[in-house]
Amino acid sequence: MTRFIYDQFAKDYLSELLSPIGQVTASRDVASEVREIDVYFTPSTATQDYVEMLGILGKMATTTALFEPFRNPVSVGEVCSCLSKLLDVRAELERRSRRENTRCEEADLPKLWILTPTASETLLNGFHATPDEENWPRGIYFLGEYLRTAIVVIHQLPETEATLWLRILGRGKVQERAITQLSALSVDNPIRAIALELLYKLQSGLAVNQEQQLEAEDRELVMAIAPLFQQQLEAAKQEGRQEGIQEGRQEGRQEGIQEGQRSILESFFLVRFGELDAVLAAFLTPVSALPATEFTMVLLQLSALTVDEQGIQQARQLLAENVLRMRFGELGERLPVLVQNLLALSAEELTLLLQQLPQLSNEELLARLSD
Repeated sequence: MTRFIYDQFAKDYLSELLSPIGQVTASRDVASEVREIDVYFTPSTATQDYVEMLGILGKMATTTALFEPFRNPVSVGEVCSCLSKLLDVRAELERRSRRENTRCEEADLPKLWILTPTASETLLNGFHATPDEENWPRGIYFLGEYLRTAIVVIHQLPETEATLWLRILGRGKVQERAITQLSALSVDNPIRAIALELLYKLQSGLAVNQEQQLEAEDRELVMAIAPLFQQQLEAAKQEGRQEGIQEGRQEGRQEGIQEGQRSILESFFLVRFGELDAVLAAFLTPVSALPATEFTMVLLQLSALTVDEQGIQQARQLLAENVLRMRFGELGERLPVLVQNLLALSAEELTLLLQQLPQLSNEELLARLSD
């Protein structure tokens, strides 16, 4: 179900972006019944530059806050549920204050930010939600002062850099334009790197569910994210060029490209499968030597695999095939057997053999991997 995939993406996304400036708790339980706050944030001493880079999201994170993102337009009942969570947290803080005999200041109580792609005028009017365009951009509607709540209508936000990190959580064309704007940011932007990793994970999750007939909007999102793989590779190539210029050696350029591709592949496996086992780790260096176009195709093929043991095994086979073809060309009907025998080696033996591949001839490879 793609809604769960989007929900998890939104929680991970907000948690990762906010963690450098405070404490983040995802799926925080409230009250005695089983209910969860999507993201509960408590600010800490933070680098002002990073807060400013977050734009409007950074401004929201200057106080303790509850973030409740919705993939579909929020309903009246969902707004009421969010308000109930906020009031539960408020009551919890007031009880703690009484126990500790401290003062619970109104300004210290958390704020609730409800993030929704769209919202009807009927819903906004029903909650007396009004804009505050003197202090906040259009698209953000505040409930009564003591409710400490705002409804953020993402598709109404101005398309500026200050709102970018919120518009990534939109949908359809709004989200796609935000991804395009994200791709145009400097490659050394730390938030860009975080967002890209999570978008890769979102794409992988959607790719796994392709057999469930993704909606056109979801398919378009997968296509919007896919070019970012190539962009990351171009950045790695540029980094390699700079390194080569600085060192005055062609080897420096090539090493820079390969190191960039290796870093992308390693991050991909950690995000995709949650781990990097010894077999996959052994292939990082040889696969990173693939030409950029072939490397991109490998990443796209990997993103379509299932996130389970079968998917991991298929990933190993895919990497093995590409490494052997890169070094020895087309091996024809011998390739499946060679891949099978290669993957049958222990992790230590595999690592050693892969290190020796550049020096092996076809005959030596066949001898090493013969039945």
